[in-house]
Amino acid sequence: DVQLQASGGGLVQAGGSLRLSCAASGSTFDDYAIGWFRQAPGKEREGVSCISSSDGSTYYADSVKGRFTISSDNAKNMVYLQMNSLKPEDTAVYYCVVGIGRFTVVPSEVDIDYWGKGTQVTVSS
Repeated sequence: DVQLQASGGGLVQAGGSLRLSCAASGSTFDDYAIGWFRQAPGKEREGVSCISSSDGSTYYADSVKGRFTISSDNAKNMVYLQMNSLKPEDTAVYYCVVGIGRFTVVPSEVDIDYWGKGTQVTVSS
């Protein structure tokens, strides 16, 4: 089993920044992607970004490219999402996730094997 604990959400004005953190623990796998999904009110869950364990490649949804940066600290089993130039449409509950396997794009919801509890990000206009 895998445990994922996300933190760092909050309220920020448009144009501001937040950094989300995810502490991962439990089982390990040879190939997996760890990253972030989000769900805005009334919308489906959306893959935001992930890091591939195989080579450290990073992937982003088009909606966040150039504004969000994902990184990891493997020694601490931590994953981070630096969110800059935030927009009201980034308002959502953000989930730390793990998908087992090798990915070359942000995984879809069906590919996710583990979900952490979400953290709320609210961007005011």
